[in-house]
Formats: sequence, C-alpha cells, structure tokens
Amino acid sequence: MKRKLNISGSPVLGVFAACTDELLFIPGNTSPETIKDLEESLGVVAVSSSLGGSSIVGSLLRGNSRGVVVAGLIYDKEMRVLRKHTKAAKLTGELNAAGNLILANDTAAIVHPDLSDKSVGVIKKALGVDVKRSTLGGLKTVGMAGIATNKGVLVHPKSTPSEIGVIEELFNLPVDIGTVNFGSPLVGSGILANSKGYVVGEDTTGPEISRIEDTLGYL
Repeated sequence: MKRKLNISGSPVLGVFAACTDELLFIPGNTSPETIKDLEESLGVVAVSSSLGGSSIVGSLLRGNSRGVVVAGLIYDKEMRVLRKHTKAAKLTGELNAAGNLILANDTAAIVHPDLSDKSVGVIKKALGVDVKRSTLGGLKTVGMAGIATNKGVLVHPKSTPSEIGVIEELFNLPVDIGTVNFGSPLVGSGILANSKGYVVGEDTTGPEISRIEDTLGYL
C-alpha cells in the first residue's frame, strides 16, 4: 500500500481528488496505476469524472457516506456519473466550490462563514450532518484548511483554541494541528483520508506523517 504519491505530478492530492469511506472521486485523466494505488490504500472504489470539465475535483466536491455536494458548474452528464454511485446535490450560490468550502465527515460539517442559509440547507440534507459556519487559522476555505475522518480531525497549524473548540464540540473527535507537503498549512490540500487509510503528497515528511497517523487514528 502506498502512503505517499502525487496525482498528475502534483502533491496537492486534496485539490484533485476527494474520498469518503466507500468512494474516491478523481479526474478522468489520472493514470490507471495511480487510481489502483489509491483504491488499495483507501479501501475505496474510484469514480472517474471531471467536474464542469475541470480536473480539480477535490476543490469542487465534498462528500461522506450518505452523499456528495458539488459545485454548481457541474455538467449534467457528470452529475449522472456521480448519481450512479451516491446521492449528489449541487451548490448554486456565488460560493460553490464545495471541496474548498466544506470540512465534513459522517456526523458533522463546518463550512465557509459566508455561505447562504440555502447552501447550508443543501449541505445538511445531502450529507445528513449538523452544520456550523466557522474558520480555521482565520481562513474561510475550511475544506482545504483541514481534513476530517470519522476518527479524527487535523487542522491548519494557526487554528485558534476557539476554532478548535468549535470542531471538538461539533465532531466530538480528537483534533490536532499539523502540516503536509513539507510545511504547507493547508492540510486538506495534501491528503486523502478516510476511516480505513490515508495517502499524502510525496513532499510530506516523516514527522508530518506521524502527526497525521496519530490524529486520524491509524496507530
């Protein structure tokens, strides 16, 4: 099983792909070898598709075991691909890059503080979770500033005690700060993780991996 790899030569795995405990959503131009490595490491089935013609699937989609929320720019044919595998809903407001805006697992989600009530309602319904607006390290793009599984949450190293408190209360899980890809604070951009396993970008260091394994409960 691979613990470190790049997608299309890039270590920002969370920008290009997204995963739940069952599924991996990945751009169609990814090499079969990379897809196989990810399927084995995460214990998932890959769903290959662009979103709105774009390969930054991880920035545009966030999901859990109940469903996925996607950016409003998704094409109908791409939506049909997703719906063969899971329930899918789209965000239609001005802010709609779901992967950047939502940090979620199977029980809870924090979202970009400027999301509309309508968008929050879509997320609640599609993912079947409690939703709260918040920031991480002062950043509104919480989906890239953190990573959540059903075992733990790893967040931006500059996350404040009050931001961490919101997550601890909502998710009821261990929370810690960390980095990926040799010091990047955007932990959600460099890791794919679920309850079964994780994969990080190739630039991620040993100490960073130790923190990831400890916080997300792989030890």
